Amino acid sequence: MRSVMRVGVLWVMLSCISIQSYAQADSAAVLFENLRSRLDVIKDYVADVRIKIDISFMKVPPLDGKLYFKAPDKMKLERKGGVSILPKNNVSLTLNSMFPTGGVTVIDAGRDIINGKTVKVIKVIPLEDAGQIILTKIWVDEARNLALRTETTTRDNGTVKMDLAFGNHLKLGLPDKVIVYLDVKEYKLPKGVTMDYDASQQVKPAVKGDKKRQKGKIEINYLKYEVNKGLSDKIFMETN
Repeated sequence: MRSVMRVGVLWVMLSCISIQSYAQADSAAVLFENLRSRLDVIKDYVADVRIKIDISFMKVPPLDGKLYFKAPDKMKLERKGGVSILPKNNVSLTLNSMFPTGGVTVIDAGRDIINGKTVKVIKVIPLEDAGQIILTKIWVDEARNLALRTETTTRDNGTVKMDLAFGNHLKLGLPDKVIVYLDVKEYKLPKGVTMDYDASQQVKPAVKGDKKRQKGKIEINYLKYEVNKGLSDKIFMETN
């Protein structure tokens, strides 16, 4: 009789653990879909930006310009004094590019603390082998339905980490500041970003033969947004 009771208790415990695991996974999936749904509302935008670039093998002064975005993956950076269209295979400067599209598996990764605030952590794995993203880890402010940090592993650009700060554009779910941390074997900034400066501000090239992983940081301050204006695809066509 005792053996039967023990088996029964064990079965109940295992059932409870299984139910809890399913509930956590379901909760994490809903959380991710809520985040993705909020991003899906933003069809396009034009933002006045100020960008500071800190990459070990380059010396680039801060730049002011406009950042154009159109869902799902079109982006163009237009700086004062020149135009740059970022290639698709380069690291994008938008949160949308860090979120996998299509079918995904979402895993509950527990909790963490960012700036004294407890946040939920989820891991997102694409089900289809169709894009650059292999895995994305997201730190979520559940109360505000915001991604405060992402860490995305890509096929060609290594691991890209983004920290996001929200304020003036919180209602839109768009950040006021994004810091992109790069850890890549080789990362080339677009020519339009790095050229046409004074001789004293020339780019410092990488040391030839240096195969160590390069680290860098790009800080983007969004000063003003114009959202869902119906941007034409022609804006994103290469002109050279």
